[in-house]
Formats: sequence, structure tokens, C-alpha cells
Amino acid sequence: MSGAGKKIADVTFKAGKNIDWEGMAKLLVSDEARKEFNTLRRAFDDVNTQLQTKFSQEPEPIDWEYYRKGLGSRLVDMYKQAYDEIKIPQYVDTVTPQYKPKFDALLVELKEAEQTSLKESERLEKEIAEVQELKKKLSTMTADEYFEKHPELKKKFDDEIRNDYWGYGY
Repeated sequence: MSGAGKKIADVTFKAGKNIDWEGMAKLLVSDEARKEFNTLRRAFDDVNTQLQTKFSQEPEPIDWEYYRKGLGSRLVDMYKQAYDEIKIPQYVDTVTPQYKPKFDALLVELKEAEQTSLKESERLEKEIAEVQELKKKLSTMTADEYFEKHPELKKKFDDEIRNDYWGYGY
């Protein structure tokens, strides 16, 4: 196998080891997303296995003497010469340098979005707890107790009463 093919197989194998499949799976919320994610993981594992087995091995060397005995040296020498003249071009990766900065920028953006999402989730959890607490106490709560928790509403109501505005548009 050419050195480039082996290098690609090695890089893919190392990349596969660095993927946090369990961490990504925890972020999925729907059954359909989990199904698609598992399909992607199986496909990645299949390709990675093929790269590690089929494409990472050197081909068996040709036993030219065996063929010379059966076919004659003139024909085998002609094929051997043609085989030796084959030059497999070296793979040069021009795609990764173009997209690596974009990918890194997306990772930074993803981390920022994750932090924003976590903060928003935390805020919403607090709000849910407050609403549930309010729901429990609503039947026995007095206006003074409610306004104690929401002083901005008390000020609004006091201003409306002071300005003789009772919610009617006349």
C-alpha cells in the first residue's frame, strides 16, 4: 500500500478513537435523532474497520519466478517492467487546510452556544420551580404576599390607582 493510503488509515483510526460518541449521544433528545446517530456511528465504524484491515496492509509481493516458469520469461519480463514503471501519485491534502479554520471557528461558536443554552436552562429551571411554588400557594396567598415577591407589579398597580386608571380605556 502506498504511504499516503496508510497515513489516511492511521489518521482515521486515531480520529475514531478521539470521538466522544457517548457524550454526543447524551445530547440527543428524540428517538429519531438517536436512530440516525446510531446509524452514523455504525457506518463510521464499518468504514474505519475497512480502512484498518483492507487498506492499511501492504499488497502481497508478486512471485515473478513462479510466473516465469509457467508463462515464459519474455512475457513476464514485459509485465514486470510495466508493473515497476507504475508510479502511484502521492496524495496531497488540500482540503483540510481550507476547512480546519472554519471547523475550529464552528467549535468555538458551538461552545459559546452550549454555555448560553446551559445558562438559559438554569434560568428556566428556576422559573419553573417558582411557578410550581406559586401554583401550590395560589389558593392561600394574599395580595401582600404576592406583591412582596413582585415589587415591580405593586408599583405598577399603585401608579395606576394614583393616576385613576383602572384598566378601562375611556
